[in-house]
Amino acid sequence: MTREPVVAQILHLVWPALAYQGLFLTIQLFDQFLAGRFSQSHQAALTTANYLYWFVTSYTVVVNAGATALVGRFVGGDDLAHARRATGQAILLAIAFGALAAVAGLVGLPALISTLNLEGEGAAHAVAYLNPLAVLLPCYMIEVGGIACLVGAGDTRTGLKVLATVVFINVPLAWGFSHGTGPFPDLGFVGIAWGTGLSHAVGCAYVLVVLARGRFGLKLTPADLVPDSDLIYRLLRVSVPAAIDSVSMGSFQLVFLGMINALGETAASAHGIALRLEALGYLSGAAFATAAVSFVGRALGAGRPDLAARGGWTALALGGSMMTVMGVIFFFAARPMFKSFSPENDPTPVIEAGVPVLRLIAFAMPALASTIVLTQALRGAGDTRVPVLFTWVGFLGVRLPLAYILTRPDVGMGLFGAWLAMFVDIHVRGAFFLWRYIGGKWQQIKV
Repeated sequence: MTREPVVAQILHLVWPALAYQGLFLTIQLFDQFLAGRFSQSHQAALTTANYLYWFVTSYTVVVNAGATALVGRFVGGDDLAHARRATGQAILLAIAFGALAAVAGLVGLPALISTLNLEGEGAAHAVAYLNPLAVLLPCYMIEVGGIACLVGAGDTRTGLKVLATVVFINVPLAWGFSHGTGPFPDLGFVGIAWGTGLSHAVGCAYVLVVLARGRFGLKLTPADLVPDSDLIYRLLRVSVPAAIDSVSMGSFQLVFLGMINALGETAASAHGIALRLEALGYLSGAAFATAAVSFVGRALGAGRPDLAARGGWTALALGGSMMTVMGVIFFFAARPMFKSFSPENDPTPVIEAGVPVLRLIAFAMPALASTIVLTQALRGAGDTRVPVLFTWVGFLGVRLPLAYILTRPDVGMGLFGAWLAMFVDIHVRGAFFLWRYIGGKWQQIKV
């Protein structure tokens, strides 16, 4: 840890993370833009596919949470030998869990899509879109797992460089494969997925090269890749509860999506676009969450729980302010923002369904900041068990039952009712995470 003011340290960590999240959003928005030239059934398929790929992102926590927390503790305590060893074990876990998820996805995708109330052409489009992403999933797991280790060491810049490379490659590949431009075969809608998947394969290679050369004290060698049962146990002791939390959330989100898909293709399409636009706020908060997880882990490793607490509060204050500004933009610019991503052939129904929900969620940005930033601050401390309960209460006790009631035909609130349920859930969980962080028990957790 340096002697710089906490605000300066957080900002030093957050600007690369903020740019990283911006680039990640660029991929998502570009894919959404490319899908706009296809039919409404393709848009509905992309919404479902994006939910499932977001579920995969939640699944990566089974590696990332423990990697960031453990590497952060070792680096904070100036134990670089164990930090490098932990990085090697995290890469091993990324390979194993990535291969397992790829096989499960290729085998189970058709059945899974059918349970989400997406039928006919939309279901076929979703399965076709997700197959190449499933094939290349191990590459994505290694990419984000290696970046998580570097974040634990205090390096948020390498992730930015990796994703900049991914975006630089993704844009021409996704465009070329979906349009059949130049030397690229015309794969249509599925070409968007091939562009995304192959670009992340390049990102995987980039991360491995960086770790092999050495960065922030982390230098991966073949010896570090020999399984170490003690370190694997310590990684999973933090990661498994966090993964249960994230995968539970992902599973509940899929149930929520099933309710929305049952409302029809217009609602599903509007929901997907609204989520993409809301991500402008969500991902800005995620950048400050990245700064929080890195700072908290290293401060605790250095024996400074007071400094760790200040870092978390600073990240929340800065991230919450930025997300609130984004909420103001959502409220006043919802219609033109929606118009840019709606289907070209008949945009009006999607715009009319989506604008009210984007304006609603604008008022949830402060509570969402509490949920996002403090979740990661607690994970940086290794506090991953209690937050699982917050997720279950929020989704099982609030969002899903309330969405079921408000989307019923006799109530008639449709997509707005579902988002109103999400609005209430975000506030409930935001309050829970704030209470947990104020309590301070996370400062005594050992990893």
